[in-house]
Amino acid sequence: MPDSRARRDRPLMFGRWFALLVASVLLHLLVFGWANGRIGLPSFQTSTPNVVTATLRIPPAQEAATMAPAEPPPPPPKKKARPRPRKRVPPPLPPPAASAAVPEPAGLEVPAPEPAIEDDATLPSAAASEPDQASAPAAEPVPEAVTAYRTDPPPSATLDFKASALRKGEYIYGGSGEIKWETDGRHYSVRGEARVLFLTLLNFKSEGEIDSFGVAPELYSEKRFRKAETNTHFHRERNTISFSASTLSYPRAGGEQDRSSVIWQLASIGRGDAGKFFPDAQFDFFVAGARDGEVWQFRVIGEEEIETGLGNFLAWHVLRVPRPGSYEQKVDIWLAPQQEWYPVKLRYTETNGDYLELLLSKLVSAQ
Repeated sequence: MPDSRARRDRPLMFGRWFALLVASVLLHLLVFGWANGRIGLPSFQTSTPNVVTATLRIPPAQEAATMAPAEPPPPPPKKKARPRPRKRVPPPLPPPAASAAVPEPAGLEVPAPEPAIEDDATLPSAAASEPDQASAPAAEPVPEAVTAYRTDPPPSATLDFKASALRKGEYIYGGSGEIKWETDGRHYSVRGEARVLFLTLLNFKSEGEIDSFGVAPELYSEKRFRKAETNTHFHRERNTISFSASTLSYPRAGGEQDRSSVIWQLASIGRGDAGKFFPDAQFDFFVAGARDGEVWQFRVIGEEEIETGLGNFLAWHVLRVPRPGSYEQKVDIWLAPQQEWYPVKLRYTETNGDYLELLLSKLVSAQ
């Protein structure tokens, strides 16, 4: 019956082995628990680094300066704007030495060349330069008191002249001129030209009315060689005098003249009131040219005998006196009462002594 006994002993052996296994496990747990308290295992936690703290002490003065708010740096000094340089206006040039062309008269004159115009400039007057073309110079006022004369214009006629000149001490001949005067007693016109050889240096025209003052121009036109025509207007409605060649204007009060009409106004006074002509007598007229105007003062020198192509005539010598220190022409006029007070001789003298002289050579009356 050994097999049955072996079967009875199997459960008992299994229990023993199980008990032995449990005891072994418990023993191991006790050993590990004791070892853990005695033997330190390496820790895997990251160690905390040591921190060193330092305090910087600032000296009291420096600390106060440091703690005070920093002032903003002063603004850089403003640069002063440099003044813009003003255009220097050159002083008036002295009268030029005599040129190849002979000097021209006021009635038959070829005016001096106009100054060149720069940028934006405005046309300058004969007495001022523009530039700064900001404003035109003030116009010279017409004299308040205008002398009224008894006048009687000469009858219509055509006058031819022979021209001669003095240039740099040398005499020049061969020029000619013509003036045509026309009037019906209410209106007038003067046309003239100056020629040298086959060249016409100047054409001019003055026309207007005959009023209580005498010769009263309304339009003065001037055309110079190789130059554009200029016009001077005497506005009766607006009572002003204006110029196509400049922006100047003047008041018109009556009695004003242009460079051509003034000779015929003197002749009209001679015919209308001859007693006004005596040595040292004086006549003042506001005279407008191509670009501006001014007062012309005439003084009677006296009576002189003049030799012309038509014979000798006794004529009143009248001198236009330039302003002191100016470079204007001196104008000599000889009016012959025997010849209806027509101008029988004219002379235009520059400040350097050069002159142009016109002497009557032919007179054709319209009557």
